Amino acid sequence: MDLDAYSAAHRAEWERLAELGARRHLSGAEADELISLYQSGATELSAIKSTAGSTIAGDRLSVRLSRARLRFTGASANVLSQVPRFFGAQLPAALYRLRWLTLAVAVVTVVVAGFYALWALNDPQVLANFGSDADLTQLANEDFVNYYSENPAASFTGLVWTNNAFIAAQCIAFGIIGVYVPYIILVNAQNLGVSAAVMFAYDQGDVFFLYILPHGLLELTAIFVAAAGGLRIFWSWIAPGVRTRGQALAEDARALFTVAIGLVFVLFVSGIIEGFVTPQPWPWPVKIGIGVVALLAFLAYMIVVGGRATRAGETGDLAEFDAGSTRIFAA
Repeated sequence: MDLDAYSAAHRAEWERLAELGARRHLSGAEADELISLYQSGATELSAIKSTAGSTIAGDRLSVRLSRARLRFTGASANVLSQVPRFFGAQLPAALYRLRWLTLAVAVVTVVVAGFYALWALNDPQVLANFGSDADLTQLANEDFVNYYSENPAASFTGLVWTNNAFIAAQCIAFGIIGVYVPYIILVNAQNLGVSAAVMFAYDQGDVFFLYILPHGLLELTAIFVAAAGGLRIFWSWIAPGVRTRGQALAEDARALFTVAIGLVFVLFVSGIIEGFVTPQPWPWPVKIGIGVVALLAFLAYMIVVGGRATRAGETGDLAEFDAGSTRIFAA
């Protein structure tokens, strides 16, 4: 191949390709022309590389083709530019969609935990199955409180944060199978009820609430939200409505995994409270008050901000371009 002659023969096409690729706006005819020039240019670049290898003319054409391709395929948005939309619209909208299911999970957890606590408190044999009297006395009078202060606050915060975030992610990731989330809800309620029974049985009920509520209000709510997200994903393919099962599962899974990401930050806050506030010998109004403020802030974000985002048309899912358009428009 005479590269100079070949380049001269196609120079007008390549310059037109570069011109159209640099324009901000294209008419319909120009867009069609750009695609045609791109296809022929790609063929010509292949011919150059197969016969002449790497050349200045080939590299220049490759750059022009890359710019042209971006004109009709688009470029993904900068990650940092998506942060305001994520926290201001996508995440709160996804949380808002789960508000009633979250409440249902919370009610079920409290009721089941209450039944376990009452069962253990009213049957000494049940309570004895949790340990000897010496062990339970040690737990109620020392171990329960010492658990929150036996490790440095920073490392304890990191430990509970990563553990709770992992549980939340599991609830959403494995929610599709339908049985994992109910199992987590049952185990969580059982542990809560048993702990309450032991503390109340040894006259430490006030200590139980003083050391559970500061961080537990926000932490448990986050777990309830994660469980609700997992159940919602499971239900999306059981009852997809007017959507196909694949479409319903894809849309809800994308939107609700947004919740898993958001809960990482929520659980980080609860972890800080658990590590730096719960073990402090402060008056109970201060400790519990911090937990209440954190919970109210999250609920306001979930309901107020989320409701506003939902009314604006946000669902928590990716933008249509990023998710892949499923609708065909007539020109």
